Amino acid sequence: MKLRTNILIVGGTGFIGYHLAKFALKKGWDVTSISTKPANKFRYIPKVKYIFCDISKKKILEKKIKKSFKYVVNLAGHVDHSNKMKTLKSHYTGCKNLTDIFLEKPPKAFVQMGSSVEYGRSKSPHKENSKCTPKSAYGRAKLLSSEHLMHLFKRKKFPSTVLRLYQAYGPKQDLNRFLPIAIVNCIKNKKFPTSAGKQFRDFVHVNDVVDSIIKSLTSKKAKGHIINIGSGKPKKIKNIILNVKKILKGGHPQFGAIKLRKDEILKIYPSIRKAKNKIKWEPRISFETGLQNTIKFYNEQTI
Repeated sequence: MKLRTNILIVGGTGFIGYHLAKFALKKGWDVTSISTKPANKFRYIPKVKYIFCDISKKKILEKKIKKSFKYVVNLAGHVDHSNKMKTLKSHYTGCKNLTDIFLEKPPKAFVQMGSSVEYGRSKSPHKENSKCTPKSAYGRAKLLSSEHLMHLFKRKKFPSTVLRLYQAYGPKQDLNRFLPIAIVNCIKNKKFPTSAGKQFRDFVHVNDVVDSIIKSLTSKKAKGHIINIGSGKPKKIKNIILNVKKILKGGHPQFGAIKLRKDEILKIYPSIRKAKNKIKWEPRISFETGLQNTIKFYNEQTI
């Protein structure tokens, strides 16, 4: 009898974790989630086995992980990056603790969610071999994790892949993110502060993000690589807000109310050539379709 595929999603109660868990269950996989707190009512899935644990505490984590997994995906990390030590521990120490535990019983694939902020001030389009000079504690923690995983692959053939993600969006994202803020305020026809909107950012729908994770888990060519995940087609922030306002026929963005940081980079986007070559991935959902799909979700929740 063939054993069912099992997957451990670290950060499984988060935005991407929820969508990944849902997709994995559809494939007939057994899904286990590790997170520090329970899922909110919109992201709870009855068939998922939930484990609650702080991955930065290794001894507790060792007690919680009692079996081996075919696939491990690390999406975990403290969301509020103002506490530098907490950010470092949750993103880097947590990643290191996971790999220390799984070195004894390696999964077939270990995918780490990296971030575009690892590139720091490198000029776009970012390529995976671009120089990384992250400025924030979050960016440094993510880069340390990426370097740790690449080192483990070279030294011990640990099956690591790092996906450097740009701006993920879609239904069920937390309300403190850019698109949900704009959408909900436009639905409610409210005033809301925003920057002048001169920045260009790269957006990728959460379903395409999940697709990139699945392809990385199942591709032999992905191991030992850092791979950018984005659209490669940056959008102007002001135009996105105006488009949301037009679709919803409401909202009063206060452009310029939030000042740009002096070191703000105006254009951030990746080259996705490596994703196409290594894991045969490119985004399938256009931003226009994804935005409509996202607006529909928040509209239904707000009614």
